[in-house]
Amino acid sequence: MRKKGIVVSMICFLLMSTSLMTVSAKQGNEDERQTVPLPTLQTEYPGVVFVKGDTTTKQIALTFDDGPDPRFTGQVLDKLKTYDVPATFFVLGMRVNSNPDLLRRINSEGHEVGNHTFSHPNLTNASVDELVQEVTDTEQAVEAVIGYRPRLFRPPYGFITRPQVERLAELNNSIIGWDVDTNDWQGIPAEEVAQTVLQTTNAGSIILMHDGGDVNTANPVIYSADALDEIIPTLQDQGYTFVTVSELLGVSRAK
Repeated sequence: MRKKGIVVSMICFLLMSTSLMTVSAKQGNEDERQTVPLPTLQTEYPGVVFVKGDTTTKQIALTFDDGPDPRFTGQVLDKLKTYDVPATFFVLGMRVNSNPDLLRRINSEGHEVGNHTFSHPNLTNASVDELVQEVTDTEQAVEAVIGYRPRLFRPPYGFITRPQVERLAELNNSIIGWDVDTNDWQGIPAEEVAQTVLQTTNAGSIILMHDGGDVNTANPVIYSADALDEIIPTLQDQGYTFVTVSELLGVSRAK
């Protein structure tokens, strides 16, 4: 009987150990898929993740996501040309393939191009390999049009995991966040977009705006271009200089 009891105890111990290992492995997988705020990642991965530039200068950067979109990109480019101000456009590979002429215009007018994935997925739900595929497909699309592969990468929604950051760093990417969020994609009036920027911008700011609308919305409304009429001259009057992200951060724009 004593021998039988020992065997039963050993079986119970093994079952419990297996269960704990399964829970631990599951928890580990969940941790790997957990998105981390970009300001936290900037602290953990200095020189790789950025949400802001040098606060000792009065340089700032305008950035535009989700284009090139024929509904909005041209309007934004017209305003930037009027004020002779550079910007950084984080493009979607699928839209580059559909609108190569707009990408050529972005490049020819002195702006720089960053990578915003091919199809704008939530990267929390993507594996590292799936992320690499999104990034690579976009690099190839951009290079085919303007001749270089962008090094600057912005994750859609600002969602990204630590393993994804580490893999992107191995591939020589700089991950770019922001510290001024206009939420202009929500169709906020130009005056409100401008006020958000004017109230929250300071030295080294990276300003998030959009030149591309939701692919699932037939007629999205984005007033970014109109907002620039107030944003640019007002900030210039305050002594700020607009530069590209690579200039602001002192990193290369291309691989």
